[in-house]
Order: sequence, then C-alpha cells, then structure tokens
Amino acid sequence: MTDVKVQEVRRSEDRFLGSDLFETTQRTFAPANGTGVHVEPERSVPVYHSCDVLVVGGGPAGTAAAYAAARAGADVVLLERYNHLGGLSTGGLVIWIDRMTDWNGRQVIQGFAREVFDRMPEAGFAGPRPDDWGSRDPQKASYWGQRTAAFHGTVCWSPTLDPERLKLISQEMLIEAGVRLVFHGWAAMPIVTDGAVRGVVFESKGGRQALRAKVVVDTTGDGDVFARAGAEFETDIEQGDVHHSANTSFMLGGVDMDRWLAFRGSDPAQYANFAKMGREKLGFFQPPYVSWRNDIALFLGPRQSGLSALDIDDQTELEIRSHRMMKTHCDFFLAHAPGFENAYMLQSAPQLGVRHTRRLAGMGKILRSQWSEGIALPDEIGVSPSVSLKFPVISVPYGALVPRQLDGLLVGGRHVSCDANSHGFMREIPQCWLTGQAAGAAAALAVSAQVEPRSVDVTELRGELQRQGVFLQEPADAEPAMAKTADVGPVA
Repeated sequence: MTDVKVQEVRRSEDRFLGSDLFETTQRTFAPANGTGVHVEPERSVPVYHSCDVLVVGGGPAGTAAAYAAARAGADVVLLERYNHLGGLSTGGLVIWIDRMTDWNGRQVIQGFAREVFDRMPEAGFAGPRPDDWGSRDPQKASYWGQRTAAFHGTVCWSPTLDPERLKLISQEMLIEAGVRLVFHGWAAMPIVTDGAVRGVVFESKGGRQALRAKVVVDTTGDGDVFARAGAEFETDIEQGDVHHSANTSFMLGGVDMDRWLAFRGSDPAQYANFAKMGREKLGFFQPPYVSWRNDIALFLGPRQSGLSALDIDDQTELEIRSHRMMKTHCDFFLAHAPGFENAYMLQSAPQLGVRHTRRLAGMGKILRSQWSEGIALPDEIGVSPSVSLKFPVISVPYGALVPRQLDGLLVGGRHVSCDANSHGFMREIPQCWLTGQAAGAAAALAVSAQVEPRSVDVTELRGELQRQGVFLQEPADAEPAMAKTADVGPVA
C-alpha cells in the first residue's frame, strides 16, 4: 500500500487508546458502472408478524431496548440481520467495554449493563474487582492502565469479555423476558402512516415481508429506519478524530500478553523504536490490546479514514483492506514482538467496525457545552461517565432519543441526538446499553398509555427505569431538555 497517508490524531482528555488513523486513495476496484434506473412492479407484501414494540437491530442498544420493553410489559419483536445479538460488542469484536464508573469508582451505567455481568462467569471476562474501582494507587493504576481499565491514573470498571458468552447471555435474557427473536432479517424500508412509523418491510430468505408495530425502536447504529422515514439527522465529524473512522477488528491467538505488556512497559524508547519499525514496514501501526484471556490479543484497528460505512463500495474496500492488515500485522508481530513468537490469525470480526454515520436531530441533544455543568436534566434517563477528571458525570436526556417531528419511533445507540464531540463517548457499548434500555422502556410505556413516544410521562419513565436497576440522579429545577431545540444546529 504505497499511498498511505497517516493522519495526526488529536490527543485530548477523551482520547484514551493509541492508534494510527490513516487514509489512502488506492482502491481495489474501479467505480461501479451502473446507469439508469430499474422500476419495480407494484406488489403486495405479506405481513410476517404484528407486535407492540419492534426493535430493529440487535446490537448493544437493541438488545437492551428489547429486554427493557418486554420487562415493562410490551409484546416485543427484535429484528436482527446477523445470527446473533450484541452487534459490535460480539460480532464486531469490540470486546473491550468502555468505562461504566465515574472517577470515584461509582458504577453509573447499571440496569441491563449490570445484569449482563451478573450472569457472566468469571472465566468470561477480565477486569478489576469492585473494591479497586476508583483507586488512584499508582501501582494498581499502572497495572490496569496496560489492560484498558485505568485512565488518568484512576482504575475504572471497563472489562474485556468473551464475545461468545455475551451472545449466549444476551440471547437467553431476551428469550426469558418473552422477546420474539428474528435473525437473518434485514430491514429494508419503514412503514410510515400519517407521519408515524408503524413497522418495517424486511428481506430474508423467505422474501420480502412486513413487521407491524405500534412503536418502532431504531437501534441499527446508523439510523437506517429514521433516515429512510424522513427524520432529520446530522453527519458532521471532526477530521483527524478516530471516532469517525472504520475497520474490521481481529484477534491473534497463541500469544503471551503478559510478556508483551512487560516489554511495552519496561523500556519506552525500545517500544517507540518497535512502533517506528512497524510504521516503516506496514505504513501504519496498530498496537494490540488485552482480551479476556492472556493467550489472545485484540486489534481494534488500524483505523481507516475517508471511507463511508453507508456506501457499499467503501464498505467492501474497508473489509478487503482490514483482512490484509490482519495478515501483515500477524506476520510483523510474529517476527518481531516479544510474546508473539507463536501467534496465529484466530478470528476477524464478521461485522464491520463502524464508529459514526448519522446522528438523530432530536427534541433534545447532548452538548459539549454541558459537560462541565454537572446538571441532572429534568428528563434524565441515564448517566454517562465523563471523559476526564475535570468533568462531572453527564446527564443523558430523554429528548435525545425522540425525533423532532416523526412519531411512532424512538432511537437508541450510537446515533442518538448529540454533537460531534459528545458522540465520542455516546457511541460506546455501555452508553448504547443505557440509551437502548431507556428507548425500550419508553416504547412500552407509549404503547400502554396509547400515546406517541414524545408524549410519554417522563416521571413514569424514570420510575420504570429505576425499577429495572438504572442509575438516575435527582433532577434539578430547570426547563426540560426536550424543549431545548434551538441548539440542535444544521441538519442533513
């Protein structure tokens, strides 16, 4: 790859893990040669199923949404295009789960997130024990800092886990709750009636069918349902920011990560020379991260810029490059890295690692300007850890899940309403669990009260979320965040 251009990634308090961000104009295939249009004949689409709440997308947000809606009493269907639940946290091999604790060690992302780990056997994850959360002991912080569980000198609850166990646990939680799972189905178009989404048309091996619902929760990660239904959204990004890049993650087996970490931490100058050699030989460099096992190394990059996860040709290019990078990184580490003398290619993710495409323009919005305020919003439905010690925890408003005008629909996951800076942490797995659980509970309450999601009683919603174990703060006296639409900005 001769035309690789490595970008300088901006470093700040919200950039924890190192990686090269690169772009290249080299393409494997020439542009597609399609011209004109093909007109499909009008046809009747059979209805596969009808339900109260339809969740589209079974990633972290969708799994939590379906579970929460069912627990709140709704008849729920979850439609998922792959053969498993968990999305990027399983199929995407994003098995490092970001911070769920604040800087004092208090777990603020709970609810579904806590239930998952309560069911996880000790062999299925690796991370600090609860009595170490919030510790600033230099020795503990140094140890866990090498294992993606300490930042700014503070030990955090941010474990790594076995993706296969998470698939099974998620599946069984939803089945126990009464959710109907539909795997291998790809939502094609929303069913929109009088300005409200009332289901989707989907494709499967059974052909084109319809799923009807009273409320739909879009947890596709890319806002596929709300975008095709006509809702407003934003696409702005920060160039040179890793949060808009994409790649296919992979794992190498047969390694000794303790030995690798000892090498990396013992001599910074030696490691810098190693990384320099990697860039010279490969054109970029991606260090490995720990997994839940010492003999498995996780690679969450190299991160690629300048390609869209909404473009089929760009997606294809990303996959081709990533699989080639898996081999070149394996060969390089096998030849040069301590602890990788017996490394082999174990698994590449079956799911493309997408960080950003669309963000909803919602009734409310999570803003960078609010980070330092520390205000519990009146419609708070969850609390996110902040990006550094200088910020308090961040209140997540219900309005960030509600489209400005479109009815019958809620969103959860990385495409909630927020600005480009806040998206850097709102896209993470725990925050997706958080917003998904809130969206699912709200959808069930909307069905029960026979109202549109925007008219759900927020006090009742907060009560339901607390019943499900979600951590919430007492709201301050202030104008509800759903009324603050002036700061939303331009939409695409």
